[in-house]
Amino acid sequence: MPRPLDIACLQTRPRPEFRPALDEALPLADTAARAGADILFLPEYCGGLQSEGSALTPPSAPESEHPFLQEMQGFARDRKIWINLGSIAVDGPDGRIINRGFMLDDSGEIRGRYDKINMFDIQLSETEVYHESARVSPGSKAVIHDTPFARIGHTICYDLRFPQLFRTLAQAGAEILICPAAFTKKTGEAHWHVLNRARAIETTRFVISACAIGPVPGGGECYGHSLVVSPWGEVISDGGTIPGVVQARIDLDAVAEAEGRVPSLMNDRPFTLSHSSHRSVA
Repeated sequence: MPRPLDIACLQTRPRPEFRPALDEALPLADTAARAGADILFLPEYCGGLQSEGSALTPPSAPESEHPFLQEMQGFARDRKIWINLGSIAVDGPDGRIINRGFMLDDSGEIRGRYDKINMFDIQLSETEVYHESARVSPGSKAVIHDTPFARIGHTICYDLRFPQLFRTLAQAGAEILICPAAFTKKTGEAHWHVLNRARAIETTRFVISACAIGPVPGGGECYGHSLVVSPWGEVISDGGTIPGVVQARIDLDAVAEAEGRVPSLMNDRPFTLSHSSHRSVA
């Protein structure tokens, strides 16, 4: 029997402060809710994003008084809808922020948190350098959210390049893997689609990746193209390059079907690593 699920990615533009970020997200959330979405997915740093030189400097606040989180909790409660906040910047204990995602239920309660594990420390060119770990405290725990619809494994942006995280989540029972992002335009043009499709194919799971779109205040640009990818690696929906709602209906039975065709998650075998050496023969 089919297990349909109506989902919506909100493809929002980076905004420098909490209020503009809410003014960006709430109308799209309302549109998606009115269109019948069961659950909403927002991008990385959906609560605000700006930059100073090569450093991303999202507005942050303590979790207990975070204005973006509180208002989205109110929206979830008022509209009786589940919401995944891909991530927002939360004040951490060591002076750095935490890049933290949240799962909100349809009463506005926090049902799960995920702190981004893998830090984007990279030099793309002589002038484009990112050192996320200088400002962001990394997480250490993989997270699956249990919802009435499906078990959802949460990753964030740069995590997309670490297939073992996705494999671990899938082997632990996640049927949907999400990767909310503020992927840069340069790397997005080269790798975004192929990485999302690869993670879906490798795990035989749905991959849902809401990505911010457009210029980052202060410098930089996000790629957009929020994606919904099937367990067979097919792109079901692509948000393109404009802000808006990426709506899709998926059938969760497709997970078991794909896994039955390619049961690679169950075929792992232990192995050891050895190095061969070349020796000359006298």
